[in-house]
Amino acid sequence: MTGAPHPLLAYFLAAADGRFPPADGRVTVLPPLPGGLECSVAFTGHAVVATALGARRVAAAGADGYGGSLAPGFLLHLAGPGGWIGVTDATLTARATGGPPRLPTRTDQDDHPRVRFARDQRADVTVHGDERGLVTLAHGLAGRHELSIELHDTRPDSRGHGRSLLRDALTLLPAGTPVFAAVAPGNARSLRAFLACGFTPVGSEVVLRPGQSRPSAGSGSAGPGTPL
Repeated sequence: MTGAPHPLLAYFLAAADGRFPPADGRVTVLPPLPGGLECSVAFTGHAVVATALGARRVAAAGADGYGGSLAPGFLLHLAGPGGWIGVTDATLTARATGGPPRLPTRTDQDDHPRVRFARDQRADVTVHGDERGLVTLAHGLAGRHELSIELHDTRPDSRGHGRSLLRDALTLLPAGTPVFAAVAPGNARSLRAFLACGFTPVGSEVVLRPGQSRPSAGSGSAGPGTPL
């Protein structure tokens, strides 16, 4: 990752250290993400929205820190006509364990759907794995270190493979590095595996790509980083 970090990264790193925005029901609006992406992130009682829309327009569309920032109507407004809205994910974080990497790099999985998705949404994607499954490691939302996994086999006799793969994935970065994952709450099996490996939920998030016809910020908007 090159260039100055996106200001949303500071919120994620603070959350990894157990420091959160005030639970005041307000919304902080930040500039949009690189690559034409935007997002809405909910912490306890406070939301952070990265968008090209003005802060007053965000507030007028119904966003708040008590769930309104992830409401369908607000996300539709944020995306605009023809926009793409991702799924709502739980935001999880843990610390890398370091040590000798326990997963080899894979260069033969470029056509795998999870790898293609990671390279569409993230930067500096590397692929690792073995007979249990695949791990993608990248600079993800706002430049955070982000990983995802997918097992090759999800039959009952593969039980425990997800947890062991995750533990090995945490050796791929220096010890103590904050690592993040976005996990669909309905994917209970995956969520249990992440929690069992020491990941902690710190919020929830939706990534989106606005449609080209969505109006941009208008005059008189509050500046970026302004809580409303």
